[in-house]
Amino acid sequence: MDFETILYANEAGVARITLNRPDRLNSFTVQMHDELSRALEAVARSDARVLVLTGAGRGFCAGQDLSDRAVAPGGEGVDLGESLEKRYNPLIRRLTSLEMPVICAVNGVAAGAGANIALACDIVIAARGAKFIQSFANIGLIPDSGGTWTLPRLAGQARALGLALTGEPLPAERAEAWGMIWKCVDDDKLGAEVDALAAKFASAPTKGLAATKKLIRESGARALAEQLDVERDAQRALGRTNDYKEGVAAFMEKRAPRFSGS
Repeated sequence: MDFETILYANEAGVARITLNRPDRLNSFTVQMHDELSRALEAVARSDARVLVLTGAGRGFCAGQDLSDRAVAPGGEGVDLGESLEKRYNPLIRRLTSLEMPVICAVNGVAAGAGANIALACDIVIAARGAKFIQSFANIGLIPDSGGTWTLPRLAGQARALGLALTGEPLPAERAEAWGMIWKCVDDDKLGAEVDALAAKFASAPTKGLAATKKLIRESGARALAEQLDVERDAQRALGRTNDYKEGVAAFMEKRAPRFSGS
């Protein structure tokens, strides 16, 4: 697949997508949205068992490239709702519903929609020098790309309001301490940390991980009694998979399991 604004690779069960506009801090254009959408469709159809999302250069993603839809002062307004409906919202839905773990490697600044795209991923590992910035308040907007939903659930209402209303940068170390991301590592260790976790997931029982992701993400909309029923149904289905049989056999035989993802 030929792309100009992203890099795509799929090898040994690991799909990798790199936002590749480093001169613009990987900020989004319509073209990047379209290419990322095609890449995610390819991931869903492929034999990949984990997706790694990251950015090229010194940052992860600065959000929307404002020059891609610049509006002259006093000119006609732009329909930002249409941009969300056609591009950002489908992206968040794809990432959160993809039937495999999605790791986000935040290698530098993640601002605006870039911050919320990162936080929408299943596992976020950030370089110590990375920062998350809810920059929407600086231009009179609300945190989109799921930000108003994700932030209070990850950080609590007080911290979510502080981040969203002030636009104050949140260092990766504090994001880890607040429980907003999985791990903060030294900048030079980010690649190795992400590669090790991706390799682990690529050889893991994929259906079980996908079901775990789905149930946890949807749990907020259910009462405990309903969630117990959903867990029962999921466990019933997973108990019939090849990976469950292999996992039990490996445990009984005291050997490493060889999961197929089926």
